[in-house]
Formats: sequence, structure tokens, C-alpha cells
Amino acid sequence: MKYILVNSVSSMLIICCLPLYSFATDSLEKLSPESCLAEMILTAPDDMTAGEMRSRCQEQAAGTDAAVGDEDAGEINAVERRLSVDERNILRPFTIMAHRQNYFLLAGHNFQGYSEAGYPNAGDEDLSFKNTETHFQLSIKTPLAADLFDRNVNVFAAYTLRSFWQLYNGDASSPFRETNHEPELWLQAHPDFEIFGFSNTADVFGIVHQSNGQSGRLSRSWNRIYADFIFHRGDFVVSIKPWIRLEEDEDDDDNPDITDYLGHGELRLAYRLNDQTFTLMSRNNLESGFSKGSLQLGWSFPLLDYPYIRGYVQYFSGYGESLIDYDNYVNRIGVGVLLTDLL
Repeated sequence: MKYILVNSVSSMLIICCLPLYSFATDSLEKLSPESCLAEMILTAPDDMTAGEMRSRCQEQAAGTDAAVGDEDAGEINAVERRLSVDERNILRPFTIMAHRQNYFLLAGHNFQGYSEAGYPNAGDEDLSFKNTETHFQLSIKTPLAADLFDRNVNVFAAYTLRSFWQLYNGDASSPFRETNHEPELWLQAHPDFEIFGFSNTADVFGIVHQSNGQSGRLSRSWNRIYADFIFHRGDFVVSIKPWIRLEEDEDDDDNPDITDYLGHGELRLAYRLNDQTFTLMSRNNLESGFSKGSLQLGWSFPLLDYPYIRGYVQYFSGYGESLIDYDNYVNRIGVGVLLTDLL
């Protein structure tokens, strides 16, 4: 019954989110100053003056011209291009934007295998998991406040869902093995200073809850406050994200040793080259002495001339792939499609 419920909820989320994704991608088109001003008249807050609208559109036009100039010169700044998309969309009411990568791995094979220990078997003593399953991630965000203190400080809320689906396990009715939910709230600033040749284009300070929506012995959850410092040099991006776990009562803590495996932060690198994006995530490796860390590599690339999805290959090795298995080692490679990329 739990599997049926998770299947239904996940299916509804997919159906609901795809139209929102289409709306967000439609808004990525470059606007002329005249079109921008016309749209601002229709969508801007009532207390925004005509001068403020004109100034905002002039800033947008200047940013777009700069991006085009960089592209013509072969020096595209992928980070500023992504941030400019968020800046344009933050003015549109009812806007839903992509947050993290949105992808569907058609097949992900875990060379270590998944253990059935700790899972409910719904009365079926022969329940077993396949080593190959599908994974998908849906991640969306929406602005709550913009330009606080007149210093380009914004507030966002987001929700990320990640599911592990035993699609090829027909003998067990293709259950969802695990689904993780991650709502978060953060404040985002754009300090724009340089250090060692890298520009600090965004600093984020937020709070996040992550759980698998289960109860009893299957329940996994934790809460964190975090910071995320984002630097770039051309199309090379570095994200340094430390966090502090918010402690829970001992009787209510489902996973008291989770920081032994997920640590207190992660490092992410991304590089855009010739319409391909390469990513790396490292978590808890140095902190654990390379005994309980994790490493994830990603590669996205164009699929023929189709502009809406990209090919995606993802490799994960280590702990914390999902909450239910945070303390089990996973060595997995997956292939699928990417709907929204980091850069």
C-alpha cells in the first residue's frame, strides 16, 4: 500500500511540474528594452515607479548585451548567464524556476547491489531488489522577495524530490524503493568581489529539511542550516557549501550518526565546454579520512539538435546516495536525460 501511495504522489508531481517547467523555460527568451518595459507594466508590483521599471530594463539590456559580446568573443560566462535568467524571472508573478538539475536516469546500475534489510516486504517474503533501477530528480524554486534593502538580496523557497524506482523489477510490481523530499528556504546575495582570480557572484544562507516521508524504523530525516559560497572564473564554477545539523531529541532522532557519513559540507565543481557540462561533487572525504565519503561525477551533452533535453551520464561512489541507505556503500553509474542543467 505504501508503494502504491508513493507511486501515485510521484506521478502527480511529474504531471504538475512539467507544465510549470515549460512556463519557466518560455521565460528564458531575451527581451528587448521595449518588451521588458511593456512586461514590467503588466507584472511589476504596484509600488514600483516608472523610473525603477526603466532602470531595471536598462540593467537587463546591458547584461544581455554583455553576454552576447562575451559569446562572440568566445568568453561566455555561464554563471552570470544563469543568474541573469533568475533575475528576469524573479519579477514575474507565479514564477516557478528550476533549482537543481532536473533529470531522469533511464537505468542506474549499482555494482554493490541493494540490500532488502530494513525494508517492508508487504507480506512477500521473497521480495528482492534489482541492482538496476531508474532514478529521477525534480527540483523547483520560487522567489518570495526581491531586492531587499536595495542591495539585490533575494529570498527563495525550493522543493527537491528524488526517487529511486525499481522499474525493471516486475516480480515485485516495480515498487519505488525510496523517495527523498527536501524543502528549503534561503537568502541569496550577490557580493561580486574577486579572490585569487575567482569572482564571488553569489552567497547563500539557508535552512533545509530532508526526509524520506516514512515512519517507524524506516524513517530518516535531518535538518540543517547552511551557507553556499559560489565562485567562478569564466565557465569554471566552484561551490563551497558548509552546513551544521540541527540536533534533535535522542528519542526522536531516526539517524543519529548521519553526519558520520554525510559530513558537514560538500564541494561542487562545474565546467561548461562546447555545450557540454562536467560536474563533480565531493562530500565527507577529507573529514572521514576517505572512509565514509562520496564522490559524484556528471556529464551532460546535446542530443542531436533537440533543444529541450540533453543526454546525461552520472556516476556515484560512496555513502549517502539516498536517506534509507545513507550508511551503505553504493557504486553506481546511470544514463538518462537532463531537463535543466546547472550551467
